[in-house]
Amino acid sequence: MFVRIVKLSFHEENIPAFLENFELMKDKIRNAPGNRFLELYQDKDNKNIFFTYSYWETEADLENYRNSELFNTVWTFTKQLFNAKPEAWSVDKLVSLQ
Repeated sequence: MFVRIVKLSFHEENIPAFLENFELMKDKIRNAPGNRFLELYQDKDNKNIFFTYSYWETEADLENYRNSELFNTVWTFTKQLFNAKPEAWSVDKLVSLQ
């Protein structure tokens, strides 16, 4: 399993549209095959910046999602709202304390 972190930056006036769409799509994204966890964060200082944080079973699961109609629908809508190029990282969790 690995973690996918995606940084998204929006024009301020587009934030409500993004949040509304995320609310509609979050369960579908979370239930994509291989997705085990999904969270959305908003930067405390720059409210235009958001991060998605998700756990994926395998890289193939993430790629299958990225090639799915669901991703195409979500991304086609979301990319129109950006004010900067999104950034993404796939990382392995080394330590987790609770």
